[in-house]
Amino acid sequence: MDKSLFGTDGIRGPVGGDLINPESMLKLGWALGTLLYQQHPDKQVLIGKDTRISGYMLESALQAGLAAAGMNIGLLGPMPTPAIAYLTRTLRAAAGIVISASHNPFTDNGIKIFDASGSKIDDAFEQAISKQYTQTLTVVPSPLIGRARRFLSAPARYIERCKSRFNGPDTALSGLHIVLDCAHGATYLIAPCVFKELGATITIQHAEPDGFNINQKCGALYPQQLAQTVLSEQADCGIAFDGDGDRVIMVDHTGQVCDGDHLLYLIAQDLHRQGELKGGVVGTHMTNGALESVFKQLKVPFERVAVGDRHVMAQLKHNGWQLGGEPSGHLIDLNQTLSGDGIIAALQVLNAMVNQDSSLHALTTTLPKLPQALINLTRPTEFSLDTQPSLPQIKIDALEQLGKSGRILIRNSGTEPLVRVFVEGQDPIKVEHTAKTVSEKIEALF
Repeated sequence: MDKSLFGTDGIRGPVGGDLINPESMLKLGWALGTLLYQQHPDKQVLIGKDTRISGYMLESALQAGLAAAGMNIGLLGPMPTPAIAYLTRTLRAAAGIVISASHNPFTDNGIKIFDASGSKIDDAFEQAISKQYTQTLTVVPSPLIGRARRFLSAPARYIERCKSRFNGPDTALSGLHIVLDCAHGATYLIAPCVFKELGATITIQHAEPDGFNINQKCGALYPQQLAQTVLSEQADCGIAFDGDGDRVIMVDHTGQVCDGDHLLYLIAQDLHRQGELKGGVVGTHMTNGALESVFKQLKVPFERVAVGDRHVMAQLKHNGWQLGGEPSGHLIDLNQTLSGDGIIAALQVLNAMVNQDSSLHALTTTLPKLPQALINLTRPTEFSLDTQPSLPQIKIDALEQLGKSGRILIRNSGTEPLVRVFVEGQDPIKVEHTAKTVSEKIEALF
């Protein structure tokens, strides 16, 4: 098997499908363990997961494969993805595995792998794992079989890590009432502790996972209910995470949703104001054009990359910059985290509010966002945008409708069987009409 074992963000798919099943996970654990054992026979591999019912099954299979290859295993239990990256580095593990399908429904699951530094493994190592996966599974001699143990202190370690990222005393949030939406996911235990221990008054919703309700009409993908709760509770703001805790979306006290663009702008503006912003800011092709304009006024360099947090991360490292993110709520500050971290990003936003003695609403309304439209089209499995000769002309026609400031992006989702049609321009009516027209033309190609 070649690199197709891995997609754009690890391995993801329906539970019981070609890859997300016990047999494949056993083999994957063995393939990874075999490669790691050659270099790190005295180290362990950490395994964490979100709250999906299938996580127990996949965890057991990965554990068996790793042990068969001679690797010891540290079981972290339900933990946010960024927590596993952090613990992989601080516990000096050989690698960390996350069992999660992020924002997908519970019927899906997936695998992300971090290297010893807490970064996602590179393409070369993905290829090596995929190649080893095709070999016949063997078991090391009995005295060398790996052992597993649970790290019961893992949540407490990460709670303290998050609190230490907040630039202020433990009572700094004592004047704020915050509504937390944990999406019945991996932040359900840790997030309430972090914000409560920093002094905030908190109202918690969707923090009772049952294995099936993760991301179910809640969390970062569905912030409407959070907005209603913020209004009914007269809270200062609301914070919504996705299933594995690497994304965050917020709601201000008026019930307005603040997406990743708002939050990226707010964090960048606050760091720039304090003279602490290292270099420029990295966004993606879906980042609102208003950020580009505002950063230009602030004389802050701004660059766009392909959609996906791994592309943002790669560009940050290439440029030696610290801050980047996506409208979906993946926010990365390399001075604070190893990857996108919803809890720490939310703390940075709250820190900006406290520093400037201002509300989330007041800070984000200074960003005059351009109208955008995003339409998701379910595509047939065999359909590929790369083989559509009419696609360039579809884009040209759309841009003529939008005018000089218009932008359009048509791409395959990296995590779901979807084609995403994204349109941005000055006129909201033209934007909506263009998005609908382009979507209809794309659907006609299916």
